[in-house]
Amino acid sequence: MKRYPSEPLVRVGILENADPTSVSYREHADGTFTIDGVVIGRGFHWERRETQRFLGRLEVRQQSGRVTLINELPVEDYLKSVISSEMSATSSLELLKAHAVISRSWLLAQMEKTRRVGEEQTAASPCAADNHAEASLQAEDELVRWYDHTDHTDFDVCADDHCQRYQGITRQTTPAVEAAVRATRGQVLTYDGQLCDARFSKCCGGVMEEFQNCWEPVPHAYLLARRDHPDAARFPDLRLPREAERWIDSRPDAFCNTSDPAVLRQVLNNYDQETRDFYRWRVAYTQAELSDLIRRRSGIDFGRILALEPLERGTSGRITRLRIVGSLRTLVIGKELEIRRTLSASHLYSSAFLVEAGPLDASGVPTSFVLRGAGWGHGVGLCQIGAAVMALRGYDYRQILLHYYPNSVIDERY
Repeated sequence: MKRYPSEPLVRVGILENADPTSVSYREHADGTFTIDGVVIGRGFHWERRETQRFLGRLEVRQQSGRVTLINELPVEDYLKSVISSEMSATSSLELLKAHAVISRSWLLAQMEKTRRVGEEQTAASPCAADNHAEASLQAEDELVRWYDHTDHTDFDVCADDHCQRYQGITRQTTPAVEAAVRATRGQVLTYDGQLCDARFSKCCGGVMEEFQNCWEPVPHAYLLARRDHPDAARFPDLRLPREAERWIDSRPDAFCNTSDPAVLRQVLNNYDQETRDFYRWRVAYTQAELSDLIRRRSGIDFGRILALEPLERGTSGRITRLRIVGSLRTLVIGKELEIRRTLSASHLYSSAFLVEAGPLDASGVPTSFVLRGAGWGHGVGLCQIGAAVMALRGYDYRQILLHYYPNSVIDERY
């Protein structure tokens, strides 16, 4: 078990391979620096540019006419920003403590994994530049692809949703955030002596997804299917089509089944609150809209879309393999993020959805499609909305962590 002699430093990529003419940054007398035009929510429906201010050291790298800006700072200072960026800094103390532990766990696990991969690449070839963020299995009529976080070579993690949201001191850090990070200093989740890959999402939709259904096919004993409910073991087998249909078409009791503005304000920053319905949601497309969207997002011309057919679902009801049937082409795609990317101009809230084809036109082609879905995000690990409700109901951060990461233990690394 690796222990650190002191608090480690993390290198965060704020801008990567940017056009130097579009980059503007200023260093200040108090040791902070400001960067203009930082993109947040890249590829999502809330994407925008912001001016952000940071603590720590700024490193500027220029290569092949492009520039990369890297922020190096202590892990605990990084966490104060992550917690305030991922959620509202006004969240309850127990929720903030839980998030501090999982964000620290994920970060240190990612740093170790990234550096290990880098060492392996260097040993294999000094010029190796494989993109480890994406892996795929492709047959003639199937593309199953998943995305992860180890494609960064110049720094440990990036500053956006691709890794963890980190927006420097732009998001106001409150005394509660300071207290949560201080109270859990050095604490991480481990399983069998190893750091937990502590994933989290906004809303699981009632049941948590298992790791291997979203990323590489390697199960983790602490990222299991559980109901987001006091009776966590009681839920239907949502891998079965009929059970998934019943579940998604209803609003079962769950910690994350809430529309309480006071709860949502704890978890959702201002731009996240632009999404008003996430436990259960609905998206409608005309035939022309859907066929054009899938062509643009996939790069494949399917012609007119004849059907969207779920072939496999995970433990939360999220589709892991979807057959797209077009008048020109048929293809099976997966996993969940690839499905969400293909069926939305940004990202569909989740892949836990049902498909309803509209009336047929004179040639027998559906004129529209409606997707009725559940949850927001991949649904693996901690459900931020559910954890906020748990904290309000009196659960402490250790109980929250045990609920979302069964079989794990809390350990101190420094």
